[in-house]
Amino acid sequence: MIEVRVQVEPFDLGFEAAALTAGRTDIGAVVTFTGLVRDVALTLEHYPGMTEAQLRAVADEADARWPLLGGTVIHRYGTLTPGDPIVLVAVAASHRAAAFEAADFLMDWLKTRAPFWKHEAGAGWVEAKASDDAAAARW
Repeated sequence: MIEVRVQVEPFDLGFEAAALTAGRTDIGAVVTFTGLVRDVALTLEHYPGMTEAQLRAVADEADARWPLLGGTVIHRYGTLTPGDPIVLVAVAASHRAAAFEAADFLMDWLKTRAPFWKHEAGAGWVEAKASDDAAAARW
């Protein structure tokens, strides 16, 4: 099962990856992805409860599609500055192919299905990108 969290606080990639494998000998691969804020500050807003439920649905879909042995999805909200980590996807599987594919899937679907509203400093609200929709449609 993939753990899902929506939080203001930064996350520690090393801690999260280690937590996935602690005491486990059946895991052969852990794939992690950390998204970072680029260039300008962002403020992310969300509707508590709805956002977690949608992230849970995306995580459950990944669990149904690949033989995963665990995972963690963390998405931050609030005001984030360039270089800040904004999203973490970590998945564990017996073999690398499932871990890579599931992580790629999770990122594509989070980009298009996670209900966050992004405001970019100096530019206003950020619209969804057609390229993100195209990437998500391949799954």
